[in-house]
Amino acid sequence: MAAKLYIVYYSTYGHVEKLAQEIKKGAESVEGVEVKLWQVPETLPEDVLGLMGAPPKSDVPVITPAELSEADGFIFGFPTRFGMMAGQFKAFLDATGALWRTQQLAGKPAGLFYSTGSQGGGQETTPLTAITQLVHHGMIFVPIGYTFGAGMFEIEQVKGGSPYGAGTYAGDGSRQPTEIELAQAFHQGMYTAGITKKLKGTA
Repeated sequence: MAAKLYIVYYSTYGHVEKLAQEIKKGAESVEGVEVKLWQVPETLPEDVLGLMGAPPKSDVPVITPAELSEADGFIFGFPTRFGMMAGQFKAFLDATGALWRTQQLAGKPAGLFYSTGSQGGGQETTPLTAITQLVHHGMIFVPIGYTFGAGMFEIEQVKGGSPYGAGTYAGDGSRQPTEIELAQAFHQGMYTAGITKKLKGTA
């Protein structure tokens, strides 16, 4: 039976969604893993999103907290807000109390990916502070470490991401994930899918 890996994200302007799509490709390259892409509910009113210049949401299905219990592993993604995960994703996790009471997510692996506006905007603090959410659910945090190889040491160009997970810089919104950032996202999907498969016992 295939291991189920859910990629669950929130994206305001599409940067996190692009990483999520690449992570999905990487995860799907691992045989014996069923991958599904989800987005969490938006909490801001349409008029506010319009004033922010946010584009319409994609047709990726919106997940409910209860549906998390179906998966064997996760990769969670979100933009940063003042060095921490965006409120939309935090609100979603705040609604997982029933899963926490029954510990339905305990022992399941989970990775993290993210987008920040600038180089000092939270490429490490965002995933670091998000780990507390995994800890309370008893989940197993799966960082990519330095498994991406030489790409982890790139200093000739601006590159998001860290040993915590794949990442990108949005800047003023016009910057899009670069080739190396997308490659790191692909790697994270492949790497986390492999670990999810091993823990599921289907290797």
